This record gives sequence, structure tokens and C-alpha cells, in this order.
Amino acid sequence: MKVTIAGGGIGGLSAALALHRRGIDVTVFEQVRELQPLGVGINLLPHAVGVLDSLGLGAALAANAIEATEYVFMNRHGQEILADPRGLAAGYAHPQYSIHRGTLQTILLEAVRRELGSERLRTGCRLAHFEDSGAGVRSNFSDRDGNPCTVHDSDVLIGADGIHSAVRAALYPAEGAPKWNGVTLWRGVTEGAPFLSGSTIVKAGHKDQKFIVYPIARTDGGVLINWICNIRQPAEATLAREDWNRRGRLEDFLPRFAHWKFPFLDVPALIRGADSVYEFPTVDRDPVERWSFGRVSLLGDAAHPMSPISSNGAGQAILDADALAHALADSLTAATDPAAGLLDYESRRLPQAAQLVRMNRQMGPDVILDMVEERAPQGFERLEDVVPRDELAAILGRYKEAAGHRQSAVRS
Repeated sequence: MKVTIAGGGIGGLSAALALHRRGIDVTVFEQVRELQPLGVGINLLPHAVGVLDSLGLGAALAANAIEATEYVFMNRHGQEILADPRGLAAGYAHPQYSIHRGTLQTILLEAVRRELGSERLRTGCRLAHFEDSGAGVRSNFSDRDGNPCTVHDSDVLIGADGIHSAVRAALYPAEGAPKWNGVTLWRGVTEGAPFLSGSTIVKAGHKDQKFIVYPIARTDGGVLINWICNIRQPAEATLAREDWNRRGRLEDFLPRFAHWKFPFLDVPALIRGADSVYEFPTVDRDPVERWSFGRVSLLGDAAHPMSPISSNGAGQAILDADALAHALADSLTAATDPAAGLLDYESRRLPQAAQLVRMNRQMGPDVILDMVEERAPQGFERLEDVVPRDELAAILGRYKEAAGHRQSAVRS
């Protein structure tokens, strides 16, 4: 079986490794000419870490990431609302890691080149169009100027080419642009001293204004701290096309956080300490009924772009990769049509991913923050006077179950 993957991001590279490990011939095509370690921090939940560990990447993750041990919800005054143990500290089979997106991309990229060979990763090639004959798929690629790059024949085509997927656009030509929820986020990384446990993720604020912060790497002088500022924009605001690498301006958001100084962290000072700031609108797409059409299917943000709530974007793409590899390997062993394998993959992953998209639109577990802000906008002396802790824990538990947190054991 030969598989073509359009897109060399986290999902595409993870899928390439997972498929290769099961004896499937894979070639990845990426539109940029040179893959670089760009971006800021992300979190990898235990079930996603389990998949990467099964691909031989556990040691590389441990050496380059921070093992997250707790996720703390706070109000905008820095008062703790709920502390949730994470990873091994919560009894999962694998750790939860906070890591620089570019570092994770590099780990995956080096593994693909090492295990598949550099010739199996073709850069500077963007999918232009494809034809599914029923017996195979012919994919035509062009460079960024639109000039023909190459034609590649395979048994299966996987669109892992992001929220603006060319594969998805061909399958759903009338879908239109991504949907914006009115929130813009600004992100950066700053070197600083460890705070709280040294491995804590903090989310503070409410639906109109939030601050998320966590360490993603150790440095000679302390830790590299990833931070995110979310602000809901006025109703008349317009959406600019999202780009993870668009530079942001401090004057557009820093004044809103000027007085956010917690006992353990000076938020405005941390923001000003970043070398670069990036701006991104929080967008998603409506869940679709199908990912798989014949011998073509979708993966990651091409399949289920979701608002960045509770660290599920990259993690769900990695779970897609694992499920895809199992499904296609099963179809190969049974000598069935690869199209049946893609339908099996879809049945394993689509319902859960669609539920997460919908839950993230309702702010997922962040409703905990909104409840406390609504009931105690000036802060509290005792949380129990505001909301029962059991009620908050139940909200978080329902979301974690939907996100597959308990699926941390990976099939060998």
C-alpha cells in the first residue's frame, strides 16, 4: 500500500511515522521549501504522548519538554479556583508535556528523515488537484508560484494540509472561510524564573479576557515561558486571514493586562520580555459528516479545526495519525479495499473530534472561569461561598472524558 500525505505539519509527520511503522509506503509533500522550528508553545496530553512514545519519540520529548504536573484555573485576580493534576501526577500511563511547537516539529521531522529517508519528504510542493480513479489516486503538486512540481500516484491520499486544506476544499467546495468566535489571541515566549510548582499550567480570567501561561523548556537562566493573551473583540471587528506567524503589536493588547500582577508572576513584565509576539484569531469550522471519500481522507486541522481550548489541536491530530495507521494496516492485512480502511479510521475518530469542536465553541472547561467571574467579579475569600468544588470538578471531568484523556494506553 502506498500513501500520499499532503502536509508536513505535526499531524502529517506523525501519520507518516505511524504508517511506516506498520509497513506502509509513505511520501509526504509540504508546500514550504524549508521546514523551520517556528511558533510558540503547545501542550501534549498523555494520550497523544503515548502515541509518540510508541513511535520511539519518548526520550526526545522528555529531553526537550517540561513535564506538566498540574493545570490551575484562576480568576483575574490570581486566586486559585481549581487545581487539576496532570500526566503521571494524575495517574495516567504517560506524562503530559509542554513543549515549543517548533521543537516538536523538529523531533518529528528528524524521525521521518531518519526512518523513511529524506527522499520521502518533498518540500516546496503544494497539492494543486487530485483524481481518485477508484483503483488509486493521482495527486498533482505545484510550487508556491503555481508551476507544476510533480505528479504522484498512490493507493491513498491523506489531506493533512491544515485549516485551509486543498483536499478539504475539493471535497467541500462550497464550505467557505473558517468561522471566527470574536476572540483574538496574542502569543509569545519569554525567558524567566520558574513559578508555582515549576511545571504548572495556569489559565486565568474569563470569557472576554484570559491569560494562559506555562513553561515549555529549561534554559541556562531558568525556563522558557509560553504565554497567551485572549481578548474578545468588539462586535464590529473584522477577521483577518489567520496566520500562525503574523506579528502582533503590544499596544493592541498589553494595556488590558497592565494590572494583572499575581503573587507568583508579573504578567505585563513577562509580556514585555518577549522577543516577538504573534497574533491569531480563534477560528474553527463546522464539523462535517464525512472525512473519507473513496481513497481520500482528512486528518488534523484539515478534518476538524477547533478553537484552541485545553490543548487539543495537535493532540487530536496525533490521535488521528495513530487511528489511521491502525485502520489502514488492518485493511492491508485483510486484503480489503483501502477505502474500507479509511471508513474504519473515520468511524474511530470523527465522532469524538466533532464533539470536541462543539464543546470548544461553548468554551469547554473554561466555563469554570466564567461561573466564578459572574458570581464573584471582585474575587472571593472562600471559593465554597461562590461555587461548590464538586460542581467545578464535574464540569472538567466531562470535558476530559470527551477529549479522551482516559485513553492514555496505546495499542502496541
